[in-house]
Amino acid sequence: MLLFAGFFYYRFYFVFGEGAKAGTMNYFVKKGYVFKTYEGRLIQNGIRTQAQGSIASNEFMFSVTDEKVAQQLNNNAGSYLELHYKEYLHTLPWRGVSVFVVDSVISAKPINPVNP
Repeated sequence: MLLFAGFFYYRFYFVFGEGAKAGTMNYFVKKGYVFKTYEGRLIQNGIRTQAQGSIASNEFMFSVTDEKVAQQLNNNAGSYLELHYKEYLHTLPWRGVSVFVVDSVISAKPINPVNP
């Protein structure tokens, strides 16, 4: 039984990695049939492609479990965001559909600040 518990923890709760990503959020929604989870996409601009001289966008798909972090993301839609995330080996239905789970907003800067 202890071996099963250790395997389950490693597979679903072990934090494989953590880091930060920055970009503009273009999609953030709460959805699900049984477990309502927050899912989002962050567009990272200026990521180079393998073809020389071309630039393409890169999407970072993530989930959010903390209600306060979700509210921060909703309030800063359209801003340039820097997000801290944890990467798990596998997903759980109540944690979202992505292995990347954002746990905090490091910074949020308006893209076009309005001068008073």
